[in-house]
Amino acid sequence: MNIEKMEKQTFVVEVVDHQRSTWQGHISWVQGNKKISFRSVMEMLYLMDSVINNFSESQ
Repeated sequence: MNIEKMEKQTFVVEVVDHQRSTWQGHISWVQGNKKISFRSVMEMLYLMDSVINNFSESQ
């Protein structure tokens, strides 16, 4: 994966609640026009990472 050639991806994070020292909310991927809920910061980061990896592999 060539980082210099990667297209930027935009995410909008909406934190709705925080319990057990982590966030819950929704994440929207602007370019993919998709929105999904997450139950922890780790899940949110996993979702972002999977979008970026899948997008860069298809390029």
